[in-house]
Amino acid sequence: MKNARIFSLSLVSIFAALTAIGAFIKIPLPVVPFTLQIIVVFLAGSLLGSKRGLQSQLVYVLVGLAGLPVFAEGGGFMYVLKPTFGYLIGFAAGAYVIGCIIERVEQPTRKDFIKANLVGTVVIYAVGVPYLYMALNLWMDVPTSVSHVLVAGFFSTVGVDFALAIFTSLLAIRLYPIVKKMLATKSEKQNGLANTSSRS
Repeated sequence: MKNARIFSLSLVSIFAALTAIGAFIKIPLPVVPFTLQIIVVFLAGSLLGSKRGLQSQLVYVLVGLAGLPVFAEGGGFMYVLKPTFGYLIGFAAGAYVIGCIIERVEQPTRKDFIKANLVGTVVIYAVGVPYLYMALNLWMDVPTSVSHVLVAGFFSTVGVDFALAIFTSLLAIRLYPIVKKMLATKSEKQNGLANTSSRS
Protein backbone atom coordinates (compact mmCIF):
# COMPACT_ATOMS: atom_id res chain seq x y z
CA MET A 1 0.00 0.00 0.00
CA LYS A 2 2.88 2.35 0.79
CA ASN A 3 4.41 2.09 -2.70
CA ALA A 4 1.04 2.68 -4.34
CA ARG A 5 0.52 5.76 -2.18
CA ILE A 6 3.98 7.06 -3.05
CA PHE A 7 3.26 6.54 -6.76
CA SER A 8 -0.04 8.39 -6.41
CA LEU A 9 1.63 11.29 -4.60
CA SER A 10 4.30 11.38 -7.30
CA LEU A 11 1.67 11.83 -9.99
CA VAL A 12 0.04 14.60 -7.96
CA SER A 13 3.40 16.32 -7.53
CA ILE A 14 4.26 15.99 -11.21
CA PHE A 15 1.01 17.61 -12.30
CA ALA A 16 1.42 20.35 -9.71
CA ALA A 17 4.88 21.06 -11.17
CA LEU A 18 3.51 21.02 -14.72
CA THR A 19 0.85 23.54 -13.71
CA ALA A 20 3.60 25.81 -12.41
CA ILE A 21 5.52 25.46 -15.67
CA GLY A 22 2.35 26.26 -17.62
CA ALA A 23 2.03 29.53 -15.69
CA PHE A 24 5.15 30.85 -17.40
CA ILE A 25 4.03 29.96 -20.91
CA LYS A 26 1.69 32.88 -21.37
CA ILE A 27 0.31 35.54 -23.66
CA PRO A 28 0.04 38.84 -21.78
CA LEU A 29 -3.45 40.35 -21.86
CA PRO A 30 -4.59 43.62 -20.21
CA VAL A 31 -6.38 42.11 -17.17
CA VAL A 32 -6.09 38.31 -17.25
CA PRO A 33 -2.87 36.83 -18.72
CA PHE A 34 -3.55 33.79 -20.87
CA THR A 35 -1.43 30.79 -19.86
CA LEU A 36 -1.19 27.11 -20.80
CA GLN A 37 -1.98 26.01 -17.25
CA ILE A 38 -5.47 25.05 -18.29
CA ILE A 39 -4.11 22.22 -20.45
CA VAL A 40 -2.52 20.67 -17.36
CA VAL A 41 -5.78 21.12 -15.47
CA PHE A 42 -7.65 19.25 -18.20
CA LEU A 43 -5.11 16.44 -18.14
CA ALA A 44 -5.03 16.29 -14.34
CA GLY A 45 -8.78 15.79 -14.11
CA SER A 46 -8.94 13.45 -17.11
CA LEU A 47 -6.01 11.20 -16.21
CA LEU A 48 -5.71 11.36 -12.42
CA GLY A 49 -9.39 11.44 -11.53
CA SER A 50 -11.31 13.75 -9.25
CA LYS A 51 -9.34 13.22 -6.04
CA ARG A 52 -5.81 13.31 -7.44
CA GLY A 53 -6.68 15.99 -9.98
CA LEU A 54 -7.99 18.21 -7.19
CA GLN A 55 -4.96 17.46 -5.03
CA SER A 56 -2.52 18.38 -7.81
CA GLN A 57 -4.06 21.84 -8.16
CA LEU A 58 -4.34 22.40 -4.41
CA VAL A 59 -0.66 21.50 -3.99
CA TYR A 60 0.20 24.02 -6.70
CA VAL A 61 -1.86 26.76 -5.03
CA LEU A 62 -0.51 26.03 -1.54
CA VAL A 63 3.10 26.04 -2.76
CA GLY A 64 2.51 29.41 -4.38
CA LEU A 65 0.80 30.87 -1.32
CA ALA A 66 3.73 29.62 0.78
CA GLY A 67 5.95 32.03 -1.13
CA LEU A 68 7.42 30.21 -4.13
CA PRO A 69 6.95 32.28 -7.31
CA VAL A 70 5.00 29.61 -9.20
CA PHE A 71 2.04 31.80 -10.16
CA ALA A 72 1.91 33.81 -13.37
CA GLU A 73 2.66 36.98 -11.42
CA GLY A 74 4.76 35.71 -8.52
CA GLY A 75 3.72 34.09 -5.25
CA GLY A 76 3.06 34.65 -1.56
CA PHE A 77 -0.05 34.64 0.61
CA MET A 78 -1.11 38.12 -0.51
CA TYR A 79 -1.65 36.67 -3.98
CA VAL A 80 -5.20 35.90 -2.79
CA LEU A 81 -5.89 39.61 -3.39
CA LYS A 82 -4.89 39.35 -7.04
CA PRO A 83 -7.88 39.54 -9.39
CA THR A 84 -6.74 36.36 -11.16
CA PHE A 85 -6.54 34.22 -8.01
CA GLY A 86 -10.11 33.09 -8.55
CA TYR A 87 -9.03 31.25 -11.68
CA LEU A 88 -6.54 29.24 -9.60
CA ILE A 89 -9.39 28.19 -7.31
CA GLY A 90 -11.33 27.44 -10.46
CA PHE A 91 -8.51 25.17 -11.67
CA ALA A 92 -8.90 23.00 -8.58
CA ALA A 93 -12.69 22.90 -8.92
CA GLY A 94 -12.45 22.26 -12.65
CA ALA A 95 -10.02 19.36 -12.28
CA TYR A 96 -12.29 17.81 -9.66
CA VAL A 97 -15.41 18.09 -11.83
CA ILE A 98 -13.60 16.74 -14.89
CA GLY A 99 -12.44 13.75 -12.87
CA CYS A 100 -15.94 13.13 -11.51
CA ILE A 101 -17.41 13.06 -15.02
CA ILE A 102 -14.75 10.68 -16.36
CA GLU A 103 -15.00 8.38 -13.34
CA ARG A 104 -18.69 7.80 -14.00
CA VAL A 105 -17.86 6.00 -17.25
CA GLU A 106 -16.17 2.61 -17.25
CA GLN A 107 -14.64 3.08 -20.69
CA PRO A 108 -14.66 6.84 -21.46
CA THR A 109 -14.84 7.80 -25.13
CA ARG A 110 -13.59 10.86 -26.95
CA LYS A 111 -17.04 12.38 -26.48
CA ASP A 112 -16.83 11.83 -22.71
CA PHE A 113 -13.46 13.56 -22.47
CA ILE A 114 -14.63 16.50 -24.57
CA LYS A 115 -17.78 16.84 -22.48
CA ALA A 116 -15.82 16.66 -19.22
CA ASN A 117 -13.24 19.23 -20.28
CA LEU A 118 -15.82 21.66 -21.66
CA VAL A 119 -17.79 21.42 -18.41
CA GLY A 120 -14.51 21.89 -16.51
CA THR A 121 -13.85 25.07 -18.51
CA VAL A 122 -17.25 26.44 -17.54
CA VAL A 123 -16.54 25.65 -13.87
CA ILE A 124 -13.20 27.49 -14.02
CA TYR A 125 -14.82 30.61 -15.43
CA ALA A 126 -17.79 30.33 -13.06
CA VAL A 127 -15.33 30.72 -10.19
CA GLY A 128 -12.77 33.00 -11.82
CA VAL A 129 -14.99 35.70 -13.34
CA PRO A 130 -16.97 36.61 -10.19
CA TYR A 131 -13.72 36.65 -8.19
CA LEU A 132 -12.20 38.96 -10.80
CA TYR A 133 -15.14 41.33 -10.51
CA MET A 134 -15.03 41.36 -6.69
CA ALA A 135 -11.27 41.84 -6.57
CA LEU A 136 -11.33 44.81 -8.92
CA ASN A 137 -14.31 46.54 -7.34
CA LEU A 138 -14.03 45.69 -3.65
CA TRP A 139 -10.44 45.50 -2.45
CA MET A 140 -8.46 46.88 -5.39
CA ASP A 141 -10.75 49.91 -5.68
CA VAL A 142 -10.77 49.78 -9.47
CA PRO A 143 -14.41 50.42 -10.42
CA THR A 144 -15.14 48.02 -13.27
CA SER A 145 -18.43 47.19 -14.93
CA VAL A 146 -19.74 43.67 -15.32
CA SER A 147 -19.53 44.00 -19.09
CA HIS A 148 -15.86 45.00 -18.95
CA VAL A 149 -15.06 42.08 -16.65
CA LEU A 150 -16.87 39.68 -18.97
CA VAL A 151 -14.93 40.97 -21.97
CA ALA A 152 -11.55 40.91 -20.20
CA GLY A 153 -12.01 37.77 -18.12
CA PHE A 154 -14.28 35.61 -20.25
CA PHE A 155 -14.91 36.51 -23.89
CA SER A 156 -11.26 37.29 -24.64
CA THR A 157 -10.06 33.80 -23.70
CA VAL A 158 -12.96 31.35 -23.49
CA GLY A 159 -12.91 30.52 -27.21
CA VAL A 160 -9.26 29.48 -27.06
CA ASP A 161 -9.88 27.53 -23.84
CA PHE A 162 -12.75 25.61 -25.44
CA ALA A 163 -10.45 24.78 -28.35
CA LEU A 164 -7.75 23.65 -25.92
CA ALA A 165 -10.34 21.55 -24.08
CA ILE A 166 -11.12 19.67 -27.28
CA PHE A 167 -7.45 19.34 -28.23
CA THR A 168 -6.52 18.06 -24.77
CA SER A 169 -9.37 15.56 -24.90
CA LEU A 170 -7.82 14.00 -28.01
CA LEU A 171 -4.54 13.70 -26.11
CA ALA A 172 -6.18 12.43 -22.91
CA ILE A 173 -8.00 9.58 -24.60
CA ARG A 174 -4.63 8.21 -25.74
CA LEU A 175 -2.90 8.65 -22.39
CA TYR A 176 -5.80 7.51 -20.21
CA PRO A 177 -5.37 3.72 -20.74
CA ILE A 178 -1.65 4.02 -19.98
CA VAL A 179 -2.11 5.94 -16.73
CA LYS A 180 -5.03 3.76 -15.65
CA LYS A 181 -2.98 0.62 -16.28
CA MET A 182 -0.04 2.02 -14.30
CA LEU A 183 -2.28 2.86 -11.34
CA ALA A 184 -3.99 -0.54 -11.50
CA THR A 185 -0.66 -2.38 -11.72
CA LYS A 186 0.69 -0.60 -8.65
CA SER A 187 -2.49 -1.35 -6.74
CA GLU A 188 -2.50 -5.03 -7.77
CA LYS A 189 1.14 -5.47 -6.76
CA GLN A 190 0.44 -3.96 -3.37
CA ASN A 191 -2.63 -6.16 -2.89
CA GLY A 192 -0.58 -9.20 -3.85
CA LEU A 193 2.12 -8.33 -1.32
CA ALA A 194 -0.49 -7.74 1.35
CA ASN A 195 -2.13 -11.11 0.70
CA THR A 196 1.25 -12.85 0.78
CA SER A 197 2.10 -11.21 4.11
CA SER A 198 -1.25 -12.17 5.63
CA ARG A 199 -0.76 -15.84 4.71
CA SER A 200 2.80 -16.06 6.05
